Parts: sequence; structure tokens; C-alpha cells
Amino acid sequence: MNLFETVKSAVTVKQAAEYYGCKVNRGDMICCPFHDDRHPSMKLNRDYFYCFGCGATGDVIDFVARLFGLSSYEAAKKLAYDFGIDPDKPPAAMALKKPYPLAQAFRNDEIHCQRVLCDYLHLLERWKVEYAPQSPEDELDDRFVEACHMIEYVNDLLDVLMFAELKQRVKAVDMLLKDGTITALEQRLRRLEKEVQHRGEERAIA
Repeated sequence: MNLFETVKSAVTVKQAAEYYGCKVNRGDMICCPFHDDRHPSMKLNRDYFYCFGCGATGDVIDFVARLFGLSSYEAAKKLAYDFGIDPDKPPAAMALKKPYPLAQAFRNDEIHCQRVLCDYLHLLERWKVEYAPQSPEDELDDRFVEACHMIEYVNDLLDVLMFAELKQRVKAVDMLLKDGTITALEQRLRRLEKEVQHRGEERAIA
């Protein structure tokens, strides 16, 4: 049994959704995290999810991959780490093992940091392509320069938050929250999103 099969046999979509901060109602429905969903429109079955609003669907690995912007392999590794899964043990033995005992408050903070950093990383990756100089004579755009400087650093931070030992993760989350990094990034991302929406509305009016 490979890593993908092992993870999917050990963790349900509902378990993963609850672990990563989604509120599941009695009908196993949640507000879809993949579009602006005011009322629960995503159904969580044991082996797959389906959103009646945007059509998003897949298994537990697909859910985590989309939630954190990871590849399928990275999502499988994250699930294995977070749920204390040992790929060498049979599913029956793993079913007895509960998720790694993180305090609820820390887990929420950690997931919040991961989501903000993932959003920032995706922005940087887009800037690196969109604002790359077209010729050697072009003046470098500030957004391209920021992307070149920050992508590796943000990737390293995400590696720590997702795959490092608990002690390192606690230290990283504490640093990111106390020095204001996450708050400042979140505010900046919201501001940039509003600016993009505003420009879109202006173009629509014109």
C-alpha cells in the first residue's frame, strides 16, 4: 500500500476538514473554502467531497492540496504527519491512533499562518511571471524584485510549519504572530485584493 492509499484509508474527508478548522454541521455540510460561500454548500462523504456551489470535488488528499496550495504528494505527507500515520503499519493499527495532540488554540494559529503564507506565496509566484522584465534594458518592477527575494524564504517557512517537529513549529508560529508578520501580510493581501476588484469594476463601467 503506497502513501496515497494509506492516507486515504486512514483519514476521512470529514476528519481532515474538522482538523483544519472547517465547521461541519449535522448533515456533514461545510461552507466551501474554495469559493465565497455564505451558506454550507459542500457535502463531505467518507471518501470524497462535493460542492454544490462551485463543483469542486475530490478525495481527502485533493481537499488538503487545494486548501493549502500543495501538490498531491505534499498534501499526502502533510496528512500523514498531522494525523500521526505510519505508512509501514496496516490501516487497522492506524485507525486506533488519534491525531497528534496539539492544543486547539495552537492548531488554529498554525493553520491560519499556513493559509496566509500560502496566499502570499501564490501572489509572489504570479508577480514573478507577470512583472518579469521583457529585456535587459527594462527597469525592474518592485513586485518582481520582491518575488525574487521572498519566494524561497516563504517556502522555507511553510516547510517548517507543515513538516518540522512540533517544537520548531511552535517557535515559528509564535515568531510570526508576535512580530506582526502574519497580521501585516493579511492586511496587505486584503488591500491588494480590493484594489484588483476596484480596477475590475472600473473596467466594467468603462
